[in-house]
Amino acid sequence: MIDWSQIDTVLLDMDGTLLDLHFDNHFWLEHVPRRYAEANGLDLDAATDELMGRYGEVAGTLNWYSVDHWSHELGLDIVLLKQEVSHLIALHPHVLDFLDALQQAGKRRVLVTNAHRKTLAVKLDHTPLGEHLDRLLCSHDFGLPKEHLGFWDRLRGAEPFDPTRTLFVDDSLPVLRSAADYGIRWLLAIDQPDSRQPVKDTAEFDSVTDFSMLTAGLNAGQRGGAS
Repeated sequence: MIDWSQIDTVLLDMDGTLLDLHFDNHFWLEHVPRRYAEANGLDLDAATDELMGRYGEVAGTLNWYSVDHWSHELGLDIVLLKQEVSHLIALHPHVLDFLDALQQAGKRRVLVTNAHRKTLAVKLDHTPLGEHLDRLLCSHDFGLPKEHLGFWDRLRGAEPFDPTRTLFVDDSLPVLRSAADYGIRWLLAIDQPDSRQPVKDTAEFDSVTDFSMLTAGLNAGQRGGAS
């Protein structure tokens, strides 16, 4: 599936890719509606319906991913609410083994997330992820989400990479399509971003469920190159 000899840089999404999306789904679909209902004297169904509409209005934009936006819009301390359910933050299986294998193979490991810096800080406080990456970048640093084609030029200005020798891994099909349009050659989807949900159809993109599949191929390539 992947010719590792043709890859120098690996760009990696965070939520749903390296981390289990269960935390985020629970947070936005259950925890925030519950707290919003409590704060505004609403029943849970009414609060959920209102929030689903408001989420949809900004989906795919930086505001959707912005802690500051939602704190202001909802009158809630979103970072504090994330801390309330932070025990649900978890790495996908075999992620650290894969990241360490990339380092041993001499590949540059760059986190590229749409998550807000405050959200990233929460995730790093509850996982060892930061110790296994060479750089961590947020789309908020560039003023555009990954879904926007212009994001990739801005990213490349800050973190130079050759699109023809780069692997990008993400669980979002719109983001993967944006990367494909930009010309990133190697693209891979995660087909079970939320461990509590079924495997999903990743359409035109090759996919993996478990990072051990990638680690095995990477290690095999290294052995083959050394023989």
